Amino acid sequence: MHIRFTKMQGAGNDFVVLDETRGPLGLSHAQYRWLADRHFGVGADQILSVRPSPGPGLDFEYLIHNADGGEVEHCGNGARCFVRYVHDKGLTTLNPVRVKVKQGEISLALNHDGRVTVDMGAPVFALERVPFDASGLVSTTMGNVERWPLALPDGDEALVCVLSMGNPHAVQLVDNVDTAPVLVQGPQIEWHPRFPARVNAGFLQIVNRGQVRLRVYERGAGETLACGTGACAAVVTGIRLGLLDAKVDVHTHGGVLTIEWVDTPAHDAPVFMTGPATTVFEGEIDVPDLD
Repeated sequence: MHIRFTKMQGAGNDFVVLDETRGPLGLSHAQYRWLADRHFGVGADQILSVRPSPGPGLDFEYLIHNADGGEVEHCGNGARCFVRYVHDKGLTTLNPVRVKVKQGEISLALNHDGRVTVDMGAPVFALERVPFDASGLVSTTMGNVERWPLALPDGDEALVCVLSMGNPHAVQLVDNVDTAPVLVQGPQIEWHPRFPARVNAGFLQIVNRGQVRLRVYERGAGETLACGTGACAAVVTGIRLGLLDAKVDVHTHGGVLTIEWVDTPAHDAPVFMTGPATTVFEGEIDVPDLD
């Protein structure tokens, strides 16, 4: 199959973007994996598919496949690239753009400074909706959020805050992200049996009330240069822990994301994420037949 694609990145989180507005390409999970492979395919953390509106009140549909070929619920950095793509390709002149994702709907807006702001929706703390199995565990409370002890296979324990930003996250505080055991604990937390849908593992360092440093081991992709939903989850966690203000700059290896969230008694206000979205190059490629 011969396809055209666009390579994009948002804060170093990189994507292959496919235009499926005229019809789905019908790629298999193995073909998504091949496209994401940095040696044999194009190379990307995720593959983004742009599809037409599935219903009234929506402008597009947005599908995300991880580098392992599996479809996932949400990707914040990808969402910013999505809106940049549909504007650059002349697929819409609307601003903001309303888009369907696997777990709901999001609103995306281009800013005058060239950055993109995404209404990421409200965080979800109900454990069964993350999902997270807390049976038999005893949590500790810090601020107004619970921290759960996770026994890890190497004998260590990770104390995590659990929430969903449309996809599952487990966030832990660390003294220094440079020395945090991201590559050791990351996959252990991702595949922990208490997360039946697996989980993104965040390692959060508080710099001050308006600045944090963050590394995320992403479900199905490993550690990435930046994770948009991970940045949202980390800031929401820090706010509920009483450590952060309502607007925070998140410093990742790939760049800076600005996250804004005003907590409410019901914790149901939307999270807003602002950051860059850039086209790297355009290309064409022959995708082999793979099951």
